[in-house]
Amino acid sequence: MAETNRKPVVLLTGASAGIGLALAKLLVREPYRLMLTARSTSLHRFAEAGIHESECLRLCPLDVTSEADRLRVIEEANRVWDGVDILINNAGIAYRAVCEHVTDPDRLEQLNVNYRGPMDLIRLVLPRMRARRFGRILNISSVGGMMAMPTMALYSASKFALEGATEALWYEVRPFGIHVTLVQPGFIRSESFRNTRYTQLSGPASTHVENPYEAHYRHMSGFIARFMERAKSTPEDVAHHILRMMQLSRPPLRSAATFDAHLFAWLRRLLPRRLYHEVLYRSLPGVREWGRSRD
Repeated sequence: MAETNRKPVVLLTGASAGIGLALAKLLVREPYRLMLTARSTSLHRFAEAGIHESECLRLCPLDVTSEADRLRVIEEANRVWDGVDILINNAGIAYRAVCEHVTDPDRLEQLNVNYRGPMDLIRLVLPRMRARRFGRILNISSVGGMMAMPTMALYSASKFALEGATEALWYEVRPFGIHVTLVQPGFIRSESFRNTRYTQLSGPASTHVENPYEAHYRHMSGFIARFMERAKSTPEDVAHHILRMMQLSRPPLRSAATFDAHLFAWLRRLLPRRLYHEVLYRSLPGVREWGRSRD
């Protein structure tokens, strides 16, 4: 670091559950000053996990979709600790809906959490990082940011957007000594898939056998649940991976955090694009039943 006596300030979003909470538990044992954030309704989870405020740890309410919240948290970091040295954009949500069952408010909600909020936090922390000529920005993406699955178009759109902007950012801020990394987890053994949201249109469609997309929802939701329940990687594994990326002197732009993320990345590289999509299509669960008329 340019300032060797400065204890780095870490801002972590979505820190009250899943990967975020697992990472928070690791960070409290490291020599950092921490700003752990979550929505105000989730702050109680920190105490339940044994995490409490101290001289070097602040628990901050933050709705990443709120401009006022984003400004308040960054202003607090600037005032109390002279800015953020390491920003970890982890907060995220996922919608399950085929494209026909998505409306503009759904698109905005998904993008606001997974793309617009993180990019604005980056905008707010960059001036002090540039002045210090040091900074780390880690955006938690997904295999959904390198490949898309049916019924998860909204989620992939938000992660594709995050990955594209982060790649451009990597070029822009490298001359200032700022490192940017996309961490790409795959399937993780956790209950997080149960938090996937449905849109106003996809919810009813997923349970009505008369709906032309009912088979899409039924097979894909079961497919994802099985992979999540059988996955070898845990939130703790991914948290350890993120910590390693934070501490590397020259971290990569993209880093697959689980075995399946590595596998999907290699498939994209090795197979011709047309064959790649054909293989994935034929591998979809129950795909022969999709689109069949129920008349």
